[in-house]
Amino acid sequence: MITKLRGKLATLAGLLLAISAMPAPAQAQDLTEIKVSYQPALYWALPFYIATEKGWWKELGLKPTFSTFPAGVPQIAASVSKSWDVGGTGSVPAILGFQRFGILTIGLTNDESAGNALVVRKDKADEFMKNPAAMKGQTIVLTSNSTGDYAVQGCLKKYGLSKADVTIKNMGQSEIISAMASNNATLGGLWAPNIYTMEEKSGARVLCSGKDSGAVVPGALIVRADYAKENPQNVAKFLAVYLRAWKWANAHQPEAIAMMKKFYDQGGVSISEASMKKEFDTRPTFDLAGQMRNMDRSAGSSNVDGWFTQIGTFMRDSGSIQTVPKSADYVSDQFLKMVAADPKLKEFADRAN
Repeated sequence: MITKLRGKLATLAGLLLAISAMPAPAQAQDLTEIKVSYQPALYWALPFYIATEKGWWKELGLKPTFSTFPAGVPQIAASVSKSWDVGGTGSVPAILGFQRFGILTIGLTNDESAGNALVVRKDKADEFMKNPAAMKGQTIVLTSNSTGDYAVQGCLKKYGLSKADVTIKNMGQSEIISAMASNNATLGGLWAPNIYTMEEKSGARVLCSGKDSGAVVPGALIVRADYAKENPQNVAKFLAVYLRAWKWANAHQPEAIAMMKKFYDQGGVSISEASMKKEFDTRPTFDLAGQMRNMDRSAGSSNVDGWFTQIGTFMRDSGSIQTVPKSADYVSDQFLKMVAADPKLKEFADRAN
């Protein structure tokens, strides 16, 4: 009996040894790190959170590590240290990133034309809404070299004013909110959800948005050029994950809004569910087919080329860049085409569940 017991124990020990020698599951073993940068508590960054909560990165063999920045300019500057590989940002910093560091734009996060606006304090709202020209000589606080700055310039132009007609003061978004809430600033350039924070907590009103002035403000998906050259497949996978998250969010909006609340809470932003729904209602996003349509250059230039060229012109005129770069030099549809050409990635990107 002792001999039989010893035999069973030996067999069991051999089995355990064999199991321990087996390779780990592919999903756990083959994950590749990809460093993703974004700005917290923003609508277009929600897909990063959704994909993480749903485990979709792992399905394509990626392991994201995230870095966040208060605005696009410091985010772009951090690319020098290779602290991030891919990410999302505003179109203004995306162009700045190309001019300074060769960063490529590889897709769109959303159309945020309605989400960048010139906001006026509650007690002055009626005055400026009745007579926008009264802004002449006033101070506008905004975040320089940002999509908010671009929207404000578009709004001034709409009302027959120029940058020279007002005093511009550079501030971070949180500083603008504080200044306006404490009556130390009357007019501010804000982007969502900061716009909603001001509306809900202090009664501020939107005087004019980028959409109102005809200034199309696309958000940009970006990649470091050296990373794109060395890891094109990872870049395509990144796009597929992002596109799937939007596909799911638009098909499951109530659940997506619940996740948005948690995501915004993590970033220190608290707005009503009505304002979160307003994000979905006023800021179009693009699935794979929509991205490809906007990137289509078969007629010579694409929608994206036109939008970014206009923004580049604004940046040149404001002195932040010397020349308007050719969009074809930094707006690339290569990686979207990789997703579309790969049956697995295309099915993944188009999946709404």
